[in-house]
Amino acid sequence: MFNLPNLLTAGNLMSGILAILLALSGRLDLAPFAILLGLFFDFLDGFAARLLKVSGSLGKQLDSLADMVTFGVAPGIIMMCVFLVDIDDLAVMTHMYNHLEVSMWINATFSGSGSNYLPLVGLIFPVFSLFRLAKFNIDTRQSDSFIGLPTPAATLLLMTFPLALGYALPTGEILAPIYHWIFNPWVIALLILIVSILMVVELPLFALKFKHFKLKGNEIRYAFLLISLILILVFKVWSIALIVFLYLILSLVENTFFKKNKNEV
Repeated sequence: MFNLPNLLTAGNLMSGILAILLALSGRLDLAPFAILLGLFFDFLDGFAARLLKVSGSLGKQLDSLADMVTFGVAPGIIMMCVFLVDIDDLAVMTHMYNHLEVSMWINATFSGSGSNYLPLVGLIFPVFSLFRLAKFNIDTRQSDSFIGLPTPAATLLLMTFPLALGYALPTGEILAPIYHWIFNPWVIALLILIVSILMVVELPLFALKFKHFKLKGNEIRYAFLLISLILILVFKVWSIALIVFLYLILSLVENTFFKKNKNEV
């Protein structure tokens, strides 16, 4: 039971717990990095299991339980905290300021004296993650591709918001109105709902698994990697969300054109 892959899965779980603690303490600048650490552990546990040939049903269940915390509960709570950030206060925003805002909102909401319940929309994400992860465990169609947006991809899209708050502040009058629109609480709420639904819909998505490295048959994958690199160089933090949208668009292209052509052949 306590083999290397399962211990790495435990590292994934602890990363998710750390992300939650960081978010509630006001460190929205650091919480996404704990999620990224969990993603790294999530990759390593699968890699180690295949390398050591110790994969089994226990490891699969442990992996899902850890993913539920790191890619379900943690991003939901982080986004709940993002709701409480006033974009006009970015110039003076510190982790102590964020912690105070979160504490005041929690006290007001659960004492019955609060009136802002919109941040609770962030908790929709863990609910849909629960169904997504359970569905993935029993769906035999998802060995070489995905049906619905994977929870790590959905989580990365949402983590763009706290990362942008910490490392991509607007520097001019042109960007300020755009930030006000992007960080509008209702826009964030709508995005959380859309991303949550995308996790459970019957939407075929390609996986970055190369059976061979020839161009033919991997056109979509190579296009995804190349465009993603360009997006990272140009948009930096915001490239994370754009790459997830690119992933969805290229999956639709593959389903519409490439698979159609294969069927015709």
